Amino acid sequence: MARERRRRTTIVDVADEAGVAASTVSRSFTNPSRVNAATREHVLAVAERLGYTPNAAARALESGRTNTVALVLPDITNPYFFGLIKGAERAAAAAGQTLVIGDTEENPAAEARVVRTLGPAVDGFVICSSRLPDADLVAAAQHDPLTLVNRQVTGLDSVVSDYQAGTRQIVDHLASLGHQGFVFLGGPPESWSGARRWRGLQAAARARGMTATRHGPYQPTLGGGVAAADSALASGATALVAHNDLLAIGVLGRLRERGVPVPGRVSVVGFDDIFGSEFCAPPLTTLAERVREAGGRAVESLLMQMQRRDSQPARLVLPTQLLVRASTGPPPP
Repeated sequence: MARERRRRTTIVDVADEAGVAASTVSRSFTNPSRVNAATREHVLAVAERLGYTPNAAARALESGRTNTVALVLPDITNPYFFGLIKGAERAAAAAGQTLVIGDTEENPAAEARVVRTLGPAVDGFVICSSRLPDADLVAAAQHDPLTLVNRQVTGLDSVVSDYQAGTRQIVDHLASLGHQGFVFLGGPPESWSGARRWRGLQAAARARGMTATRHGPYQPTLGGGVAAADSALASGATALVAHNDLLAIGVLGRLRERGVPVPGRVSVVGFDDIFGSEFCAPPLTTLAERVREAGGRAVESLLMQMQRRDSQPARLVLPTQLLVRASTGPPPP
């Protein structure tokens, strides 16, 4: 015999049992200052006894807030974002917020669709490594509070890494080993951080009297490393700097397939210090960012922004650090 499903307790049930109007029950949860203290205590006690939980959607309709924020990512499978998700989740939970995640698969049209679809269901957005034009992000911020990670747009809150100092660390390291130049293996053309990395590498190379050449764009994935490595080898470069660690690890794999010793024949540097970058063969020299901190600070910035709609945008720049491992060494004699 099938078991009969128990009906969920409603606000009307609590009102009938407590001997008050349903609106009084609602205000006891959403606007307690408008309810007599004794009445509210009575209502809450009845609600607890009956096992009543306020409906989140109904509370959102009354308060205009969902206590939910969205984290929008270009590629949820990229290990770089694992730490960012962790930091954002912790900050959201500490503030009593629910975090939802949207994956745009490196597609600007998909990113715009995610923001448009989630807009009515969340209180604001943290958008990481956005591929949308500046004007589209400014327009989105007119409808919902918005904080950017790995992107800066005039008038919007942002959390970014210090690529100027970080790229200088990379170039100084390669110069100290004796390299006269390097090839930068570029990622998606829409990538704001990729453009800043290349700009910083160029400036640091000029200061050192080194040559810097850009190849690409390549997909910032392991698979993108095949074409990137072949192109770089054809150029005769002794040092390669990849858009991110995934691309760099893909390059290492291709070089290994072709019997090219690293760093004996060519040195390889990445960006991000993702999980696995120190376990590949050889372990990857990479520029580490404070990814988990970036996720947490971005959520905190978003929540602050909800309280200060008309103030100046907050811009936070987090330091970077070059982690030197076995993928870099002197150029061949």
